[in-house]
Amino acid sequence: MQLSHLSDLNAERAARRAAVLVTDIASGEQRFVRDSEVESDPLAKDLQDRLRQGKSGLVEHDGRQFFLTVQIPPVRLIAIGAVHISQALAPMARSIDLDVTIIDPRTAFATPERFPDIPLRAEWPDAVLPEIGIDRYTAVVALTHDPKIDDPALSAALRSECFYIGALGSRKTHERRVQRLTASGFGDDDLARIHAPIGLDIGAVSPAEIAISILAEIVAALRKERRRST
Repeated sequence: MQLSHLSDLNAERAARRAAVLVTDIASGEQRFVRDSEVESDPLAKDLQDRLRQGKSGLVEHDGRQFFLTVQIPPVRLIAIGAVHISQALAPMARSIDLDVTIIDPRTAFATPERFPDIPLRAEWPDAVLPEIGIDRYTAVVALTHDPKIDDPALSAALRSECFYIGALGSRKTHERRVQRLTASGFGDDDLARIHAPIGLDIGAVSPAEIAISILAEIVAALRKERRRST
């Protein structure tokens, strides 16, 4: 690999942007393709497929073989609310290699004792999220039941390309949430992105069971290309 390509890969990794290094097997020639350049590349479909899968591999195009070295950012979970569900969810998410961040301005809840080894931001979401950014490799879950905390986070998520948005609460709670977000200018297509009530319907009762249902729904959204059709 050329040093310039390695430098480019490192730069894209630091910026949480996907990229692909394309190697022509016969000639050994390489080219570096940034995420923003994929659609204009001759191998656009193969590159898009590999980026969705997050896997490197060999492809064939016009009788030639290419090895695609795929780099995507670590999948990230941003949990709004340092609540009991988050306490169960965070270590589960870490166990499947998700980068987890907890955001909650309530300092009585957002403590290292309650979330050992988990990055915590005891600040308001609308102050933190522009700083850390929300991209298409991010899942956002709103868990506080407090509109003053959850709604700004949901608004930021809806304005982003994140692959999953979930919000805790009953259907009636979500109806009121939809009314507030509609008043803020979001349309039906935007609001349909929110999974609410959050999590797969497994009859969950305890915080740990709810956390399992949330994580399962996140994985289902992340791996939708691999799911069996029903």
